[in-house]
Amino acid sequence: MVSAPDFGLTAEDYGRHRAGFPPGLLRRLQGFGAGVRGQDVVDLGTGTGSLARLFAQAGASVTGVDPSTALLGQARELDRFAGVTIAYREATAEDTGLPAGCADVVSAGQCWHWFDAPAAAAEVRRLLRPDGFVVIAHFDWIPLPGNVVEATERVIVAHNAAWAPVAGGTGLHPRWLTDLATAGFTGIETFSFDLDVPYTPEAWVGRVRASAGVGAVLPPDEVAAVDAELGALLAADFPGDTLAVSHRVWAVVARP
Repeated sequence: MVSAPDFGLTAEDYGRHRAGFPPGLLRRLQGFGAGVRGQDVVDLGTGTGSLARLFAQAGASVTGVDPSTALLGQARELDRFAGVTIAYREATAEDTGLPAGCADVVSAGQCWHWFDAPAAAAEVRRLLRPDGFVVIAHFDWIPLPGNVVEATERVIVAHNAAWAPVAGGTGLHPRWLTDLATAGFTGIETFSFDLDVPYTPEAWVGRVRASAGVGAVLPPDEVAAVDAELGALLAADFPGDTLAVSHRVWAVVARP
């Protein structure tokens, strides 16, 4: 039986191989007035700080919240490399322990599905100032017929059948709109855009190892088996030094 994902088990791969949110996301958010210089941002489920760093690099004052000590350790290392300073807090999205009305923006990148949505939405409302924004964003690989993602997902499912319902995703997350509307958020808007992310074959194997379907749940021998099978598949069917991996950015922005 496959247990719930523990990304702390694969924190190093998560920090090294998972591509961060692209700058294009920030540009679009700033068009709404979210994530601009001088704002206070709380990033829930921050993990290794990918979305938090994007806001910090724009001049926002950022606090990242996550329950995983290992992931926050990776976040601090990546911050040093990026030359930004982010305050981190080991806590859950549903109970951050932060003061009410402390944030202009509360964000959640690639993590809302792990939360208790009603409790997290209530905490977001508590943290936000009256003129603030909630941002839920995703950066998902996209399987298309014959592409490397589709082939990769077949390998994952062969070793972790419980992950099969996740395969074949579109990178669109309409349920979060219902979560926000139910919690009383207004002015709900979404946007998305696609891009190819370059990976070396070795880095792509590492990226897959850092996923919820592999390194965060499988025992070490099965993780090694996925590595070997995926590496052989890439060499045979997708040869070359660089893979262009299809991704989709999707985000929702709303007001309290």
